[in-house]
Amino acid sequence: MSAIARTPQKIWRVIDILKWGETYFSEAKFESPRREIEVLVQETLNCKRVDLYLRFDEPLTKKQLATLRDWIKRRKEHEPSQYITGKAGFYNIELNVNPNVLIPRPESETLVEQVLEKVSKKENLSILDIGTGSGCIALALAHELPNAKVIGIDNSYEAIELAKSNAQNLHLSNIEFNCADILTEDVDGQFDMVISNPPYVPKSEISDLMPEVRDFEPHSALTDNADGLIFYRKFIEISNIILKADGWFFLEVGIGEHPKLVKEMFSDDKFDNVELIKDLNGDDRVLAAQLR
Repeated sequence: MSAIARTPQKIWRVIDILKWGETYFSEAKFESPRREIEVLVQETLNCKRVDLYLRFDEPLTKKQLATLRDWIKRRKEHEPSQYITGKAGFYNIELNVNPNVLIPRPESETLVEQVLEKVSKKENLSILDIGTGSGCIALALAHELPNAKVIGIDNSYEAIELAKSNAQNLHLSNIEFNCADILTEDVDGQFDMVISNPPYVPKSEISDLMPEVRDFEPHSALTDNADGLIFYRKFIEISNIILKADGWFFLEVGIGEHPKLVKEMFSDDKFDNVELIKDLNGDDRVLAAQLR
């Protein structure tokens, strides 16, 4: 943010920053330059997007400008804005996030929506979220289903600590998080539903990811370091152990041929109602399968 550094006596109002930032991120070839600067100014001022334009004539303090300079510099290097601000929204809740976990994505809200379509808020369901990360999916379901009991597991201690913190911030008492590796450890109990957004990017495709993902998000949460199917094979292997009779899997799937391959794996005599469900972009996003 060298323009501000060169003119320390200038009063920078919200509208000045927005105009300057839009030009700055546009010249840096960002896809949505106006939104880039809006997000950072919103978090600097701790306000909603609409408030930016109600407060457009408000000057920023020296401390706010210093924070914003640092954030803009980091974003220019393609560090995700959610890691920069430490916050991410997901399905009616706000979460703390950090580089130990994947950033919650709007596409993953499809998984939450599909579970909610299948159940009633009054049901006393048991739900297991495998590879919970920030806890976003588990927390969204616990928030929407107050009578459900939700458990999230992850093999990352740092992720579990963050998920626990998010649960405390949301004042949710119907959820717990435990550190466990589903590939090597047993899970106690059987569940009405098992949900997961597992590492599904094939190792060979990591280099093709956009820099925000490839260079900043934890690879252990992105890829199984193989063909992107290891976790789905494990889910099928232990399905009779972790699911109750007639229990459901709701699993996020990848792009390209990945959804088709996962569906074929689940299309055996162990499961009924195997279905691929599209997200708002029209992409196959969630595989649903019911234990026979």
